Amino acid sequence: MKPTSSTPKRDASHLAYPEPPASPLWHRTGPRPRPLTAEQRRRNREALLRAQRRTPRPATTMEAQ
Repeated sequence: MKPTSSTPKRDASHLAYPEPPASPLWHRTGPRPRPLTAEQRRRNREALLRAQRRTPRPATTMEAQ
């Protein structure tokens, strides 16, 4: 038995209006950036781990001041 949904399934080709074309600014032109070195990847990984371990500061409110 198939589960039924209360919302009708709609095909994307039957939209009320067509999707606009992608902006040319979304496409990169020119030379590709240099790949990261092993040392840069290691530093980035360590910085990410430090940031993920750091506890967020408690939110300050107007009432606490």
